[in-house]
Amino acid sequence: MSDDEYYSWTKKWLSLIKPKLKDNASLYVCCDWKSSLTISKVIDEFFTIQNRITWQREKGRGAKANWKNGMEDIWFATVDKDKFTFNIDDVKIRRKVIAPYKKNGENKDWQKTKCGNFRDTCPSNFWDDITIPYWSMAENTDHPTQKPEKLIAKMILASSNKGDFVFDCFLGSGTTAVVANKLERKFSGIELEKKYVAYAIKRLRDSKINRNIQGYTKGVFWERNTLSEQNKGRNK
Repeated sequence: MSDDEYYSWTKKWLSLIKPKLKDNASLYVCCDWKSSLTISKVIDEFFTIQNRITWQREKGRGAKANWKNGMEDIWFATVDKDKFTFNIDDVKIRRKVIAPYKKNGENKDWQKTKCGNFRDTCPSNFWDDITIPYWSMAENTDHPTQKPEKLIAKMILASSNKGDFVFDCFLGSGTTAVVANKLERKFSGIELEKKYVAYAIKRLRDSKINRNIQGYTKGVFWERNTLSEQNKGRNK
């Protein structure tokens, strides 16, 4: 599509969604750097933009005459400027403390555990703790733009509570529905491609047995490369 065509198409589906949302609803729209320029303009017409999140995809195809595209944007918007859910304690990141600091002999904003020294930090709008699903991960499919469960979990936990309704109008391989199910939210989604619908159905069935979300253990988001610490926490 041209920029004008894409603008009109985006405006059409957003205008159809807006009347269906509750007054305290939140919206997250994932996009690449190019479409982000157009999408943000349309969102701003219908909602209050609260922030632009950039997440590091880690993977990305190399290019000989350009920088490899390793980032994507997520626009976080709300129906009401001030009235919306945001559970910050549910999305804090547990990071290793390299240089533990004490004040008056007491630990300063960090905890000493059997797994090491950690600090639960407030999340920023740059997410660098997420791994794209790869072949050996249970959640992996051959959908070309599949989002990691951990990515969607951050949005759902921050902007909804148990029993709330989560809707994805571009469901793809079903990640949003699967994560909503694992986090005890109600959910629905729309997907045109039958193959991806089949993926979503299978993943929903599997989620009844496997409730794990990679990188999210015992109600905690862990930074990258801390699998051993997560496993120790899981076994406690």
